Amino acid sequence: MAIHIAVIGEGRCSPRVAARAERVGAAIAGAGAVLVCGGLGGVMEAAARGAARAGGVVVGVLPGPHRAEANRWVTIPIVTGLGEARNAIVVRSADAVIAVGGMYGTLSEIALALKLGRPVIGLSTWRLRQPERRPVPIVRARTPADAVARALAAARRGAAADVSRAAGRRVRGTGGPRRDTSRRRVPPSPAPSSTAPARWAAARTPR
Repeated sequence: MAIHIAVIGEGRCSPRVAARAERVGAAIAGAGAVLVCGGLGGVMEAAARGAARAGGVVVGVLPGPHRAEANRWVTIPIVTGLGEARNAIVVRSADAVIAVGGMYGTLSEIALALKLGRPVIGLSTWRLRQPERRPVPIVRARTPADAVARALAAARRGAAADVSRAAGRRVRGTGGPRRDTSRRRVPPSPAPSSTAPARWAAARTPR
């Protein structure tokens, strides 16, 4: 299965941010990966345009109830009717996430991706700090090509880890000796007493 990379960012962005997002989309398609986005304008449309022009597949996870909401570069529109809650579907559908610029909706997607354990690559996006100076695991990229290379590498590492975990579960599931029940003997039912009918008949005989 092809790697899925989500590109997240603001719905209205500057020409500079749009140019970066478009180069990100083109690089994703050039690597043979599928681009997942929110399907609307701004960064989403720019990334979708770059991927589509490079011959890639673009999945647009739409907040509303109509496919017509998708920008014209989306290959596969997915209607949710969930509003901003569709952000969770965007990041859950991806093997890695690239944040380009962004406002509060992007911030929510970054948080959801980190909560779900998805790698997040940042390109001119939010810089976050947790309480008690705990690190925020956003990988910083310098260029669109760098962002895509880092996202692909993180996605491949995650896929390899998933395969390893699945293999471990299969080994644990088949471990240990199994009891052979094919030759288990079933004890015969006791034979009915030959005197029982006689006793019953004697009890029924009129005196």
